[in-house]
Amino acid sequence: MAAQNGKDLLIKLDMTDAGAFETIAGLRATRISFNAEAVEATSLESGGWRELLAGAGVKQASISGSGVFKDAATDERMRRVFFESRTPVFQVIIPDFGIVEGAFQVTSIEYAGTHDGEATYELSLASAGQLSFTAL
Repeated sequence: MAAQNGKDLLIKLDMTDAGAFETIAGLRATRISFNAEAVEATSLESGGWRELLAGAGVKQASISGSGVFKDAATDERMRRVFFESRTPVFQVIIPDFGIVEGAFQVTSIEYAGTHDGEATYELSLASAGQLSFTAL
């Protein structure tokens, strides 16, 4: 696979709870991480090797992003989602790989700025249910 443009990794937010996805405004850097807990099932019959129980454990995904504050509709929606503790549907577009979609909770929003620079923000999201994957 050829190298991909980092700007093509997009985080989109369902703006209306009806499937109207928009790319979150002002993002410069994005990241998605998938994790799964391992459940150990080692016994005396394992021959000295650790065994893991297939299909067990908790799966989770986390998303993070940072960028510049644009005071756009997506910024306002993100703040409202955080303060109302909602779990709307997000999409993450991974170039030449696929689309991950599902409910996420905004776990943090941080705003920063200096007297001689632009206002910036960082956000973190945690999966709040089962995710779907659609290959591109």
